Amino acid sequence: MRFFTVLGIIFYALVLIIVGLGLIGFSLMFSMETSPIQPQDINNMLMYFQSNTSARIIVFLSGILLILISMSFAQIILGRFQRERTIAFKTGSGEVTVSLSAIEDLIKRLTGIMPEIKELRPHVVATKKGIVVDLRVVLRSEANIPELTARLQEITRSKIQEVLGIEEQIIIGIHIVKIISLDDKKKRDSQSYEPPIPFGGYSR
Repeated sequence: MRFFTVLGIIFYALVLIIVGLGLIGFSLMFSMETSPIQPQDINNMLMYFQSNTSARIIVFLSGILLILISMSFAQIILGRFQRERTIAFKTGSGEVTVSLSAIEDLIKRLTGIMPEIKELRPHVVATKKGIVVDLRVVLRSEANIPELTARLQEITRSKIQEVLGIEEQIIIGIHIVKIISLDDKKKRDSQSYEPPIPFGGYSR
């Protein structure tokens, strides 16, 4: 399935590149003093398609084929994207689908039980290898990074397994984007504080 996804992206890129180059070439040719294409040539080509039934059929079938290929690749790419954004499992009464955005909201709540974390932005994807979780974290300066990240990975993994009740592999990657120190916090607080203007409440 990944092969068809890559093939579809390459197909769309090539079509757009060809269309773009055609428009650029068309514009440049008509901007030249001695253009290789004259208006009469375009008129002759249109007359040829009008009088030749086989040429019209070939162009018509080519257009339909291009539309069908585009729709097929679009369905493959969109279907893969939708499957990556949901988790499905079966119970005794039927199939259950869980949106990965709900899992991301669940992970965000971990900031309430881990005071060392200032901000947590999760991104969850379901793949053939399992559930892949990418965590972008803003830490406070007093955090011990090796200990905290190991604890965060373990809590996240156990929380997902507890909620979903599945035994699939959960791969958790952590990217620390910022570490906030107490000095930075004090500086922001002092900048946000504006002293009152003397006698600001009085007026004539």
